[in-house]
Amino acid sequence: MQDERPRVILVTDGDIIARTALEIAAQLIHARVISRSAGNPTPLSGDEIVDLILHAAHDPIIVMLDDNGTWGQGPGEQALRALVQNQRIRIIGVLAVASNTRYVRGIPVDFSVDRRGRIVDAAVNKDGFRMRSKRKLIFGDTVDILRRLHVPYLIGIGDIGKMKGLDDCHRACPVTVSALQLLIELDDWAVGKRRHDTPFLLVK
Repeated sequence: MQDERPRVILVTDGDIIARTALEIAAQLIHARVISRSAGNPTPLSGDEIVDLILHAAHDPIIVMLDDNGTWGQGPGEQALRALVQNQRIRIIGVLAVASNTRYVRGIPVDFSVDRRGRIVDAAVNKDGFRMRSKRKLIFGDTVDILRRLHVPYLIGIGDIGKMKGLDDCHRACPVTVSALQLLIELDDWAVGKRRHDTPFLLVK
């Protein structure tokens, strides 16, 4: 039986540049953005965001979550937990945004999209450069909560809309577009909409 719940992509960033980049990217891939979820920190509760998701015209729906460096579990992480645990929506994945946030443990990602839009079997840093460590840990704000939650896919990405200009809004945010498309393709593959073995080309 087909799951009729709206598909949701969570993004662990919410500043004005990320919001603009995600709005541009969403238009290109025919997705929706809950623009009101943007802010430093996240201005809405999880329940408020779910209500907006359920009233969206179509999916997939992109939600931004940001703690603005809050020590401990801030508003962004609280809303993220509520969204992942809500049974009325279906989280298809998370874009874990790398930053220079201090005192975080980091989270292991499944893959990352680097500053050139390539899918890599590694973590990336804020500027979208592939990290040398084999642990595939992304370090950033609003990500550590994901250690305690189950989501289908965790994709690492550099600072959305930035990455030294390579993901600039004037360039139509190609790195962000690639990362969002990857999550959608992975979900299509998981639910059987795509028949071939590998839904993307991985750079080793």
